[in-house]
Amino acid sequence: MKTINNEFYHELGDRWIEASDHPIALLRAENRIRNPWVASQLPSSAKVLDMGCGAGFLTHDLAKLGHEVVGIDLSEDSLRIAKKIDETGRIHYLQADVTAVPFSDHSFDAVCAMDLLEHVENPVAVIQEAARLLKPGGLFFFHTFNRTVLSWLVVIKGVEWCVKNAPPDMHILRLFIKPKELEMMCADQGLVVEEMRGLNVKFSSKAFWHMVFKRIVPEDLEFVFTDSLKTGYSGVARKG
Repeated sequence: MKTINNEFYHELGDRWIEASDHPIALLRAENRIRNPWVASQLPSSAKVLDMGCGAGFLTHDLAKLGHEVVGIDLSEDSLRIAKKIDETGRIHYLQADVTAVPFSDHSFDAVCAMDLLEHVENPVAVIQEAARLLKPGGLFFFHTFNRTVLSWLVVIKGVEWCVKNAPPDMHILRLFIKPKELEMMCADQGLVVEEMRGLNVKFSSKAFWHMVFKRIVPEDLEFVFTDSLKTGYSGVARKG
């Protein structure tokens, strides 16, 4: 049975923010559309936890809007980059396990698990911890991938083919989560899913075809929300 490769996150360094020949550039592009969507649903001056924050793409954007933000990650080097590029100086970064967060119950207005659930063997434990940390009425944001043949073709093989330095086993199909499964995982923890929307690269753009032929992610590559949940999808659930 294949094991997910999360080790490459510890070795990215400044490539988190600079590389165009690595799938991390795709993550930067995703965040350009996803972060404003998250922000649009938050109450003013919310206290937000970003689980698996990496180099802090989401935490930075939310802090700039005035939210009180905490980012946690197991990768010490990723957190170093996140702190380095924090323009606000107000974000609290902490090296911690997302299944054992050192905060008390009901500490946050929102908890985010973006591009995280498909990187752990036990996503239920992550969702359970998010539910514990949320205040009543709090929001749980997530982004992950549907377990379909199309996801295998686009998210796994497509990235290997179209981006030069894709790490081996960066994604594994068995860890992808069907939307109905995720909805049930949330419901079991008292979280009611209010919205799910697909997220895909803009296949019709010149930037996409530039990536296909050059195997480099251009700065103007765009992602778009779609009605289809067959590959990547984002969502939000509310704690009862």
